[in-house]
Amino acid sequence: MSDEDRRIGMNRLRYGFIAMVAASGAMVALQVEATLLYVAAGIVGGAVAGALLWAYLVYAFRQGSSRRRR
Repeated sequence: MSDEDRRIGMNRLRYGFIAMVAASGAMVALQVEATLLYVAAGIVGGAVAGALLWAYLVYAFRQGSSRRRR
């Protein structure tokens, strides 16, 4: 696997993860029969939460892998 293939795969994984969390926020809003505005807010809030969670997971993984090398 080349570095370019790895980069493309990680981008797909990142955007898929963020989309899944954003869709979860929208589905929660739909479950309580919210208006379209609140569904959109659920999507945006979920996307922000997903991006923050992804950043934390990448950070934690890198910290953990650097500890094993020592």
